[in-house]
Amino acid sequence: MAIWLIRAGSHGEYEQKFIQENRVYVTWDGLDVNLIKLTERAELVAAMTQRNPNTKPKAILNWVSQVWPFAHGIKKGDLVILPLKSQPAIQIGEVTGDYHFEAGGPDPYFHWRPVKWIGEAVPRANFGKDLLFTFGAFMTICRVQRNSAEQRISAMRANGWKPETISAATKATATAPATDEGAEDTNLEDLAHDQIAQLISARFKGHGLTRLVEAILKAQGYTTYRSPEGADGGADILAGAGPLGFGAPRLCVEVKSESGPIDRPTVDKLLGAVTKFGADEGLFVSWSGFKSNVQKELAASFFKVRLWTQKELLEQLFAHYDHLDEDSKAELPLKRVWMVAAQDGE
Repeated sequence: MAIWLIRAGSHGEYEQKFIQENRVYVTWDGLDVNLIKLTERAELVAAMTQRNPNTKPKAILNWVSQVWPFAHGIKKGDLVILPLKSQPAIQIGEVTGDYHFEAGGPDPYFHWRPVKWIGEAVPRANFGKDLLFTFGAFMTICRVQRNSAEQRISAMRANGWKPETISAATKATATAPATDEGAEDTNLEDLAHDQIAQLISARFKGHGLTRLVEAILKAQGYTTYRSPEGADGGADILAGAGPLGFGAPRLCVEVKSESGPIDRPTVDKLLGAVTKFGADEGLFVSWSGFKSNVQKELAASFFKVRLWTQKELLEQLFAHYDHLDEDSKAELPLKRVWMVAAQDGE
């Protein structure tokens, strides 16, 4: 059993198509050639060069190294790692069939393999730091082998995708391949976010996460009431605009720090609390994200509720960090860093 990293677009734009159709796709534009009929990589190089005449040869070779295994390397029973952009989680699937070519597309959906999703929105925090480093590769398609990844992912599967134990993570063998194909180019921004998330998990455990959310809301200009730890009657935080909190909008906020994604019925309870407390809108913050159907099914409540995963929480933290109270900054010391962005084909 091999493990393959496959991305659903640079911005996660194909995530829902992958998940809802139980398929993974090659998402290179214009690649309308049946890969299984190509017997040599040089044929794919020629096909890609013909369709992308202005692309550097080095970039073409990089693309070929990713696309070729999709038809010629992946096998039935292999596992697929799909890092989600919509929330800080990993979708995990098992390949259930052969490579398919759809000559009529539509573009770019010419190439696909069927999968069964066996791990839904597994929080990134459940994986060891070294595995997350590999998952941060800039490659769109590559095999994951470093640090005994195959054995460790199999163990997590048997354990219901619960967080990997320290003892399991330290069993990475010296005989495992030193590098993954393409893993040398790693998304440092994702790695930094993972480190910050791990620090938040350590210093704002349980109800402590509510304190951090409240600090962010205060930095945004809200006046807040935070419910004491324990039964909260449906709201962890009440927030209103203005110095006394009597202005609009008035928010009813629920914060969940547990390790599993939140389902639709749990979010519906917040909608009830919005009415109970006379709020205008609701904000549901889930550190481990939401089930894949929640966002879609809540379209009718777009003007009533917002969902923050770890991703949105970090975005708001970065945007308002300078205005946090000094105690929160002391608990969560951060520094802004600028770096050169990765360029395609370089």
